[in-house]
Parts: sequence; C-alpha cells; structure tokens
Amino acid sequence: MQANTIHSHTHNPADTITLDETARHRRRVKMVSDHGIEFLLDLPQARLLRHGEGIELADGRIIEVIAKPEPLYEIHGHNGHHLLKLAWQLGNRHLAAQIEEDRIFIRRDHVIKNMLEGLGAKVKEVTASFNPQGGAYEKDHQHAHPHEHDHSHD
Repeated sequence: MQANTIHSHTHNPADTITLDETARHRRRVKMVSDHGIEFLLDLPQARLLRHGEGIELADGRIIEVIAKPEPLYEIHGHNGHHLLKLAWQLGNRHLAAQIEEDRIFIRRDHVIKNMLEGLGAKVKEVTASFNPQGGAYEKDHQHAHPHEHDHSHD
C-alpha cells in the first residue's frame, strides 16, 4: 500500500508509527506502523514528519506520527541575547537544533555540552521528542515542541 499525502493533524487514526527524529526524516521508504500496517511512504521530496501529523494511506486510512523521545540537552541562556549567541555557536557547527523562545534542544554530545557550559549556558539532560528547525529551503516552516499542549501559531 502506498502513502503520499501528509496531513498536519489527525483525527481517529487507524494506527500510529513511533519514530525518532532521524527515522522521521524521509522521502521514500517502506514503513510498518506500530501495529503492523505495512506501507510505502512515497513523497515528492524528503521532509521531517512531525509529531501529530497523519500519513494518509491509499485506502484513506491515516497513520499518526508519534515522535519517539530521545536523549537531548535542554539549553538556557542568561537572557534572549545570550541564547542567540549560543544558537549561533550551534549553527556554526551545523548541529540540528530545536529552537524555542527561551531554550534550545540538541542531541547529547559531551564535547558540545562542555563548550556551551564554558560559554555560560545552563545545560540539562532531558528525554523528549526532537523536532529540529527546518532548513532555509524547507517548505513547511511549522515547528513542534517536545511537550504536549494545545496552542495556535500566527
């Protein structure tokens, strides 16, 4: 069975598929849902499947994407300006980063942790879903958070 449509939200999904961030960045790949529904994901271009999105199968069923929690660092700066400087350091090293208003999430790497702490950052180990910022040419600029809540984005 083929799947080539992604919906931003799901209602009454037929099943779920739980994947870490690396496994959620796909274009064309054979997948198996959490309860055994096999399908071929066939998208026009590679993209990050976001937590809560729905993969529509050819028969109309929807498989909900669940972001598997991963070991991450939660990074805080002294203020917004400091956090921007920390973000620049991460970007300068081409690290995938989930950037939020008052914190940044990255994959755990003790060398990067030491660098950030040396720059005055507060770094905490967490386990959460990872939804890094998309690239400049990514069409879908929405973002997700590692915690569950409802809110709107303007």
